[in-house]
Amino acid sequence: MSEGQQRRDDRGADRSEGFGERLLGVLLDRAHEMPPQLIAPMIAEEVARIGGREVSILLQDYAQELLVPLPGRSLLVGEPEVIGDSPAGTAFLLATPVEVAQAGGVRMYLPLLDGSDEVGVMALTVDFVDDDDRRLLRRLAGLVADMLVTKHAYTDRFFQARRSEPLSVAAEMQWSLLPPLTMTVPQVAVSGAVEPAYKIAGDSFDYALNDDILHAVVIDAMGHGLDAATMATVAIGAYRHARRADIGLAEMYAFMDRAVAEQFGPDHFVTAQMMDLDVTTGRLQWVNAGHPAPLLIRSHQVAGPLEGPTTLPIGLGGEHPAVSEHQLQRGDRVLCYTDGVIEERDAKGKLFGEERLISCVNAIERSDTEGGTRAEALRLSHALKRERAGRTSDDATILLIEWRGGAADHLAILE
Repeated sequence: MSEGQQRRDDRGADRSEGFGERLLGVLLDRAHEMPPQLIAPMIAEEVARIGGREVSILLQDYAQELLVPLPGRSLLVGEPEVIGDSPAGTAFLLATPVEVAQAGGVRMYLPLLDGSDEVGVMALTVDFVDDDDRRLLRRLAGLVADMLVTKHAYTDRFFQARRSEPLSVAAEMQWSLLPPLTMTVPQVAVSGAVEPAYKIAGDSFDYALNDDILHAVVIDAMGHGLDAATMATVAIGAYRHARRADIGLAEMYAFMDRAVAEQFGPDHFVTAQMMDLDVTTGRLQWVNAGHPAPLLIRSHQVAGPLEGPTTLPIGLGGEHPAVSEHQLQRGDRVLCYTDGVIEERDAKGKLFGEERLISCVNAIERSDTEGGTRAEALRLSHALKRERAGRTSDDATILLIEWRGGAADHLAILE
């Protein structure tokens, strides 16, 4: 039988590549003008075409602790799945399909990837699964993720499904400001997390990969609530404007400084860590405006802080800042964090401190040397919450950057 010929199994379904193309094509054609509330039933209907049933769409909650079911006609809506301790959570953390044998079939958990950011997990049951099914379901999951990301801009239902508790107005503003929490390409990976997820106000981060330069920033606006969220919004907006004007780090700091000072006056400020990473060479440059020094992680342990001169926080009229520089090695990770991570106090009044942060990072690195930045950022965020025992008197944000390779990897993509 030639590769182009049709192949049928004992279910009578044509499962050749042509059938798969038709299935995905029909889904695409129907999705263009489909109302958001009908996306889930349409997905369940198409899964049934290949013998699938009991379809669930699981979205990560804002705290990144649970995968919560999206309600909808024809969907199986069960209990939330714990990200750190469930097959769905494993598929989410490792961005790889997970299969669980059960009576009467196989339960499959497929990561829903928007590029490299993880939207959630699609779960379904089939009688049996082979490589044709795996290929088709993997592609179907990719299409489902794209549809969810596209349609979420037209409805509040997906946002509402992700909430296990109400968001504050400040947090609503901050989540709308954040970029995708994860980006992974062959040369570099970026992952971030913010806490408290439902009350975050002054902390934020942003990044963009422009050709061979990864631009990243972590900020912490003074105060709490709406004032801090508003200041963070101005700071990130000024950062993006300056970044898109293609100016250097020192000039970017000056632009952001003026924007915050003009809007809020001399008694308000934003601390910031701004970085540029050349993903072909590993050359890292940064400006530290009153932030804790980032940690360098090498060979699965913290090598130490990336020390360098600091300048005044944004908004206080600091002088032209010094730009620090460090040459990364392949596989190095850089952890940026806000002071809320280390300045939280325990029940006895003792600061969490940098030493305990380093201990948490080292423990995670030792226990999961194969995990990506998404898995590590999530596990670190969860570990910090456990260590802080629920105390969140200040915002706490982490941003993890891993340099993976250079020009050869870049060119390999096109081969």
